[in-house]
Amino acid sequence: MAVRDEPLHILFFPFLASGHLIPIAHMAALFAGRGVRCTILTTPVNAAIIRSAVDRANDAFAGTGSPAIDIAVVPFPDVGLPPGVENGTALASQDDRDKFYQAVRLLREPFDRFLADHRTDAVVSDSFFDWSVDAAAERGVPRIAFLGSSMFARACSDSMLRHNPLENAPDDPDALVLLPELPHRVELRRSQMLDPAKRPWHWEFFKSMNAADQRSFGEVFNSFHDLERDYVKHFQKTLGRRVWLVGPVALASKDMAVRGTDVPSPDASSCLRWLDAKPAGSVVYVSFGTLTRFAPAELHQLARALDLSGLNFVWVIGAAAGQDSSEWMPEGFAYLIASGDRGFMVRGWAPQMLILSHPALGGFVTHCGWNSVLEAVTAGVPMATWPRYADQFNNETLVVEQLKVGVSIGAKDYASGIEAHEVIAGEVIAESIQRLMESDAIQKKAKDLGLKARSAMEKGGSSYDDVGRLMDELAARRSTVKVVEDIQASC
Repeated sequence: MAVRDEPLHILFFPFLASGHLIPIAHMAALFAGRGVRCTILTTPVNAAIIRSAVDRANDAFAGTGSPAIDIAVVPFPDVGLPPGVENGTALASQDDRDKFYQAVRLLREPFDRFLADHRTDAVVSDSFFDWSVDAAAERGVPRIAFLGSSMFARACSDSMLRHNPLENAPDDPDALVLLPELPHRVELRRSQMLDPAKRPWHWEFFKSMNAADQRSFGEVFNSFHDLERDYVKHFQKTLGRRVWLVGPVALASKDMAVRGTDVPSPDASSCLRWLDAKPAGSVVYVSFGTLTRFAPAELHQLARALDLSGLNFVWVIGAAAGQDSSEWMPEGFAYLIASGDRGFMVRGWAPQMLILSHPALGGFVTHCGWNSVLEAVTAGVPMATWPRYADQFNNETLVVEQLKVGVSIGAKDYASGIEAHEVIAGEVIAESIQRLMESDAIQKKAKDLGLKARSAMEKGGSSYDDVGRLMDELAARRSTVKVVEDIQASC
């Protein structure tokens, strides 16, 4: 590795949502452990979400010579949101969302001020901050894009934005639409795709975001080569984009018990003790991340499904916790939970990595957010997929059709977290979960992929090497910039 007079300094600038913040905190720990000085720029509430992960990483670095990770806290812009509403999980209406995205644009000023006041070798900026590529360029700092999605999903999005295949597709929700110019044949139902005619603001935003990422120094992914090898080649050869795969970054964390929250659920420790009493591979884990919300009718059918399946289960109720359970809980389900024989419910934040890594786990019912998918892959746990919006239907296709480590529950409609979804019958959900848990082939593929995920992060693994490759490129760029500055100074 190139010799440097002082450590590289990378600024990490995550979007203000837990699914974006958490992998950035892990990534900073990953680079800091390799000698890079890392700073995370965010607002007070979001700093609290990652504080424990950063503190534990810094404790682990003590005495190793690795520089401590800093969190640079800037005020959340005053846009009329209530105090403390600084994160996507707290938004309850479209008006809140509009104000939130106004605040996101106003973060350009503190971002620019940080770059003016601190010498940085690169900024890893969330793709949602599409303006950051120009702001960084004005300061002569290379911007590396990070969205926290799969390469497969980003390739699907790029194909959509380039070709808009919905424009000439049949006006039938169940019509299969081909995404052109991808390494594999990828088809989705029309109803599972973002329709630019119905969501023009989203379409224009994603076009701007994709264009900004293409103008960036490169893109970093929370993934690994054995997971998406064909799409690494697609990005590099077909799209001409520079990429580094550095994941699964969660393996850099020393904070699996409380990662991503400063208020873990009081049910967390009891849940792990409950799992200890269950046979290996006998439990299905049900969790849908921090932003997904279910209507009472959907919760009712999911509860019925867990009862009908006959399986042991842990259900993280999460965003649905505020709902009156009498609206949706089937008769007898409360006893199923209270008895503790087959079911355990966690209200609030669960230690997902610890649960997925527990020997009792045999399957995971997930919305296919990329963090959850990658954590399941890392733990060697197969998935019953239930996507809702964003990149989740693309991730489902990767999990079920490409990697073959999952079974689809059959969700058909792309709709945001505050929109209504089609209600899937409990019998259909139960059958999908049972099929997942009973498939030896899927279970074996998931375990094999878990071994590859963990080896990617070890010394000599593909992700370990990509971290070093990025560091070398930034060090070489610093040397070139210094030579230019020296020549200019002597003229």
